[in-house]
Amino acid sequence: MKRELGVCYYPEHWPEEIWAEDAARMAETGIAWVRIGEFAWSRMEPEPGAYDFDWLDRVIDTLGAAGLKVVLGTPTATPPRWMLTRHPDMLAVDAQGRARGFGSRRHYDFSHKGYREDCARIVTKLAERYGKTPHVAAWQTDNEYACHDTTLSYSPAALAGFREWLAQKYQSPQALNRAWGNVFWSMDYASFDEVGLPNLTVTEPNPAQVMDFRRFASDEVAAFNRVQTDILRRYTQAPLIHNYMGFETSFDHFAVGADLDVASWDSYPLGFLSARLVADEAHKGHFMRQGDPDLQAFHHDLYRAVGRGRWWVMEQQPGPVNWAPWNPAPLPGMARLWAWEAFAHGAEVVSYFRWRQAPFAQEQMHAGLLRPDSAPAPALAEAAQVAREIAELGEAAGCAPGDAAIVYDYESAWAWETQPQGRDFEYFRLVFAFYRGLRQLGFNIDILPPDAADLSAYKLVLVPGLATLSAPLESALASFKGVALIGPRSNAKTADFTIPVPLPPNLPGLDCTVARVESLPPKAGVPLAGGGSFLHWFEELEGSAEVLVRTDAGHPAVMAAGALRYLAGWPDAAAMLRLLSDAADAAGLAPEPLPEGLRRRDTTGHRVWVNYNLKPVRHDGREVAGCGVLIEPRAGAK
Repeated sequence: MKRELGVCYYPEHWPEEIWAEDAARMAETGIAWVRIGEFAWSRMEPEPGAYDFDWLDRVIDTLGAAGLKVVLGTPTATPPRWMLTRHPDMLAVDAQGRARGFGSRRHYDFSHKGYREDCARIVTKLAERYGKTPHVAAWQTDNEYACHDTTLSYSPAALAGFREWLAQKYQSPQALNRAWGNVFWSMDYASFDEVGLPNLTVTEPNPAQVMDFRRFASDEVAAFNRVQTDILRRYTQAPLIHNYMGFETSFDHFAVGADLDVASWDSYPLGFLSARLVADEAHKGHFMRQGDPDLQAFHHDLYRAVGRGRWWVMEQQPGPVNWAPWNPAPLPGMARLWAWEAFAHGAEVVSYFRWRQAPFAQEQMHAGLLRPDSAPAPALAEAAQVAREIAELGEAAGCAPGDAAIVYDYESAWAWETQPQGRDFEYFRLVFAFYRGLRQLGFNIDILPPDAADLSAYKLVLVPGLATLSAPLESALASFKGVALIGPRSNAKTADFTIPVPLPPNLPGLDCTVARVESLPPKAGVPLAGGGSFLHWFEELEGSAEVLVRTDAGHPAVMAAGALRYLAGWPDAAAMLRLLSDAADAAGLAPEPLPEGLRRRDTTGHRVWVNYNLKPVRHDGREVAGCGVLIEPRAGAK
């Protein structure tokens, strides 16, 4: 696969007279792919059953004539207003029992059967018309599943679907009562029809019920997506893609990805830094116009795993966005740096959002490659530079295998959201802290799904916070020849969300038991002998396994036997680097601590350095310009 650039385009927003000019400018810039259609249902079907695809035919022909490849989006993220008249109960309902309204997007409930049927109908019409059109070289299903907190719905459709899902899983209410522990607080059910949704309870709902509801809701996202992929596969051989989001954990992306060919995600480094990343103000201030040095890379590696090796950036931030608390402009060079970092992690395509900034509606303050008056915005020249550099480098898309791996599990995110025990215990943050530590030590990282059955490609594997270890992963850990650093809070729940006996972590060959846990308030910590502390979380360990690290008070902090090491807390930055360095040394890897803001990733033939700092950084005899990229041939690469 070649490395290529793309752009998101909304021809329905612009006069037809400028489509050809836009297409020519895209091609001149070096853009190869154009995504269209994902929000245009009201133009495709203005009235129920009255289709208008003539304009879309002309758009696709115009783009194709300029040598551009089209990603055609199914428009199901934006049902037209007449759809709500047809299905007044299709709206999702929030946890407070309020129906979401019409007037923006994603105003549908994944469980609504009538809406699914209408989605199948419009996707079938598109597939019949364009499934064999040469210019339509890929398809995107829907847009950003879960955006705007839309995975979980507490609607009548969801209630009916949940009851059916429970009946299939448990077969009898008695089995459900046993699994959920409903003897507690007299919560027993005599019929599946008595089961409600886990919202609006007087105090917290049963966590086992919450977890099953989360599983059901995730399954509904996958089933909704599968309606579309099953149709598309009957009409086209082109790859099927979905554009996932950053920080999103409300559904299992691996399950959705199983029905797709390529994973993509929408990368907004400055928006995420401002709106989502938990970090101190000094860190956010230093990287305000560049983005966090590890956040994009984490998602690149995650979605490479979701896509089983094939992934894109479907939307790449080119300038200020409109949706964060504050929306600064990127520093010069960042639109190029973000693209090259994605390519270094194996991206086939980096697609900028969007071609021209809209002068109307909700996203009119969201920058594009062009201004609303069609004059070039700053990122246009950087995109053209990246296109020239891709051609000059001549290397196919692909990254080198990771030195180390991290196991990532969406169900664990639901588990610790359901019962965090400490207000600031968040699975994503925990895993990201370990990922950042490995990146700071200079390692290439792969991310693995929770049912990973073969770890033999790695010398070091990290398993932070995995609520329930799968049978394949337990077996893989038992035979692993490298070093596996597990914990904290791993294997701490059964699949029914109970505390297991034997007590956690219950790992083969490791005589180590979590006797008691505590969550720590902000600024409190458990100091470790030799430097650093545990924050947020600490576990008291018992057993005869070797103690590798102790707290200042003499309690075990890391216990080990053979390949397995169990970690009793959430390390702060200093402790993280020390503990990961120790584990890497034991695994036969050579840590290379990098200066703040400087990161690297190996491709199949090159080493790509990216400098997230405003000023140049020198390291190991090389200098990387501020907000710059340095691409070197990789020693020993074929």
